[in-house]
Amino acid sequence: MTAEDDEATTAATDVEPAAEEPTAGTPAESEAGGESLRTRRARVLLPALLALMLAVASSFAVWVYLKQYRPDQQTDAAVAETVVKAASDGAVAMLSYAPQTMDKDFASAKSHLTGDFVKFYTDFTNSVVTRAVKEKSVKTEATVVRAAVSDLSPESALVLAFINQTTVSKDNPDGTFAQSAVKISMKKIDGAWLISAFDPV
Repeated sequence: MTAEDDEATTAATDVEPAAEEPTAGTPAESEAGGESLRTRRARVLLPALLALMLAVASSFAVWVYLKQYRPDQQTDAAVAETVVKAASDGAVAMLSYAPQTMDKDFASAKSHLTGDFVKFYTDFTNSVVTRAVKEKSVKTEATVVRAAVSDLSPESALVLAFINQTTVSKDNPDGTFAQSAVKISMKKIDGAWLISAFDPV
């Protein structure tokens, strides 16, 4: 063997074997491919989920509007004016009566009332007011000097009213004057606004 042959053999021995490249289908490649697939799925599903969440939120907002805010919009100024007039007329009818027209006055007042308040007013006038009117010739006249709606919905309302009342009697012919503030609860019955409660403030 010559010196040249020895050098060739040594060079061949010193060369390190090449690293094996991963073939198709190796775990590393599969993992990379799987990660890419998940990313693509996320890109597709995320907008769909966001759209679904927005749709649900929009539906809830519509429900809240229909249940809570729309009723307020259906009660306009004309309705409020009607309610105030009904409350004022009812209050005047309840608090105005005279010996000569007592029965008619009480019947007129009850036509402005509804619910349990009708019975309360009837019991009160029968047990207290009627006796005073007959025995002492009590006569009262009431006027509403100011009234406004404090709460209003399509079927119910609350009115705050300020009332002046003048009372004369056999014992006090010169009369007495009284001022009061009342909360008048109203309910819409068959298209008419009627008093369901009458509470001093």
